[in-house]
Amino acid sequence: MTAGRSRPRPALLLGLGLVLFAILVGLGTWQVQRLHWKEGLIETIDRRTHAAPLPLADAEKEFAASGDIDYTPVTVTGTFLHQGERHFYATWEGDAGFNVYTPLQLDDGRFVLVNRGFVPYDLKDPARRRQGEVAGKVTVTGLARNPLPGKPSMMLPDNDVAKNIFYWKDRDAMAKSAGLPAGAMLVPFFIDADNTPNPGGLPVGGVTIIDLPNNHLQYAVTWYGLAAALAAILILRLRRPAKKG
Repeated sequence: MTAGRSRPRPALLLGLGLVLFAILVGLGTWQVQRLHWKEGLIETIDRRTHAAPLPLADAEKEFAASGDIDYTPVTVTGTFLHQGERHFYATWEGDAGFNVYTPLQLDDGRFVLVNRGFVPYDLKDPARRRQGEVAGKVTVTGLARNPLPGKPSMMLPDNDVAKNIFYWKDRDAMAKSAGLPAGAMLVPFFIDADNTPNPGGLPVGGVTIIDLPNNHLQYAVTWYGLAAALAAILILRLRRPAKKG
């Protein structure tokens, strides 16, 4: 009997190839499903952002019913508690700084955290931008934003509450550290103010970024293409005549 390296049997090659083929097709199908989901999400956001602003009470009813109020225009009236503003690390048009989240006290005594907009890093101290701290009752129109269920990524730093620097929007921690009255009730979502100018030009409103990349079709074509190439290779390999020993 001649010694030599044994070759994989055609049945084994076929079995392994079919498993890999199924995985590639499954990945392509998953990307198609993600494509439909992303297209639906983009359509929903586009419809919401172009709708007329809702009164806060109607927005709260919608959130209570669906748990999703993201990017819905809302109008709310109240008084800012500027001494409780929280600072969320952000960039805007290439500059580093903070988005200013300020508690707005409503007529019913509750509070909602409003993202009033961006201030440069060296103007974090509100004493350097007093003009923008409007007093008295104000009406704010902006986009409602869902609260986050938790830290969105382990790559993000932990919030530095002591220094009033937040790297992710922890609504409860923001509110707790803002010096609100004991037992204060919060509206269950944020509001990002629109680009209505503030006195003195700061904070710069209208900083909500809506950017949803949609590359799922490209990914689906890639996975399906790999599956087709694998199928072609398997067919050619299995049709090749076996060499006589």
